[in-house]
Amino acid sequence: MLGAFRSALATPDLRRKILFTLGMVVLYRLGATIPSPGVSYPNVQQCYQELQGSQSVFSLLNLFSGGALLQLSVLSLGIMPYITASIIIQLLQVVIPRFEQLKKEGQSGQAKLTQYTRYLAIALAVLQATGIVALAERGQLFPDCSADVIPDSSVLNLITIVVVMTAGAALLMWMGELITERGVGNGMSLLIFTSIAARIPAEGGKILQTHGGLVFTVVCLFAVAIIATVVFIEQAQRRIPVQYAKRMIGRRMYGGTSTYLPLKVNQAGVIPVIFGSSLLYLPQLLGQLAGNQDSWWARFIQTYIVDPSSWVHILLYMAMIIFFAYFYVSITFNPEERADEMKKFGGFIPGIRPGRPTAEYLSFVLSRITLPGSLYLGIIAILPNFFLGLTGQGGNQNFPFGGTAVLIMVNVGLDTVKQIESQLTQRNYEGFLR
Repeated sequence: MLGAFRSALATPDLRRKILFTLGMVVLYRLGATIPSPGVSYPNVQQCYQELQGSQSVFSLLNLFSGGALLQLSVLSLGIMPYITASIIIQLLQVVIPRFEQLKKEGQSGQAKLTQYTRYLAIALAVLQATGIVALAERGQLFPDCSADVIPDSSVLNLITIVVVMTAGAALLMWMGELITERGVGNGMSLLIFTSIAARIPAEGGKILQTHGGLVFTVVCLFAVAIIATVVFIEQAQRRIPVQYAKRMIGRRMYGGTSTYLPLKVNQAGVIPVIFGSSLLYLPQLLGQLAGNQDSWWARFIQTYIVDPSSWVHILLYMAMIIFFAYFYVSITFNPEERADEMKKFGGFIPGIRPGRPTAEYLSFVLSRITLPGSLYLGIIAILPNFFLGLTGQGGNQNFPFGGTAVLIMVNVGLDTVKQIESQLTQRNYEGFLR
């Protein structure tokens, strides 16, 4: 692997792409530390330190922003508005015929959908920034902190903070697209990867200082085992053999080749985990916006739904992940379309007739492999709940050695390595994965 890394840096074009990507990542992390105008930086740091180890409804978003959200920085929203908009547009492609038609138009239609995604991301960024600023101004972003994080509560100052945060989200969208176009890997995914990776040293150091070297070593070994398991399952596929019949076109014979249709065990990726986490935090977020934290239903939600150590939380989380895994796979993989494409080009599965029998067979196989895939996602997602008890982290969901963090980091890492591998292969160099 080190030899392949030297080969990548020795290639001028690839070296420029890698250095450009690293430069954009450095700019992103620098912007994540700059406080928004009108925010008291010392008070925010004081409240943020007091919040460590306690439960927060924004812990998942704070993880995706690399800790910038709860520090009210310029780039505090991170890339999550764009990710949420992308998921919504992807779901609407099944509901809205216009979006489905654009999806089938190829590159021009995809450019139109990307433009819609940007508009929706800006709208979501405005809503999210407004909600965060409102909670911070009312003292509900840091409930147990007496310091005033926004000393000037005038309307103009609050609007300024919202505009700056929204502009930061738009800047991150632009940076992500630049990385995709001129750098290595998917820009949006790499920014999330960077945000999560930035939390690992601080959390690991906290475990080492609090519980000593033995617990830290056990956690690190357990984390390596989890990462190895995730890599193994993420690479697992069910390969369905496909045979293409010979066809005479003019005076030449085409077809007659054998290939396979790869179906991943985890066909849904990390989307079900994000959906499940968001829905579990939604009741508490609505309760905080309503400002009624002393009612019986607010206490019930806080104790049983949001508390990660509650068995109700764990079972609900697991059930939501399984449901969303089946739901997302059903809308992203259409067996009938895949069967029609195979029939159009003269392909068939040995022993299965083309057309509807092929679609039914693909649907059957997909439902069989989605069950273990969804169970795997659920088990990985709830692992931090058991780590929290081991390390005494309380309700801190920023724990980086399991759950959503590991799933995103492994998926993004594998995708980036594969892209570098493909570029090295084009230049006849030995790649990372060999």
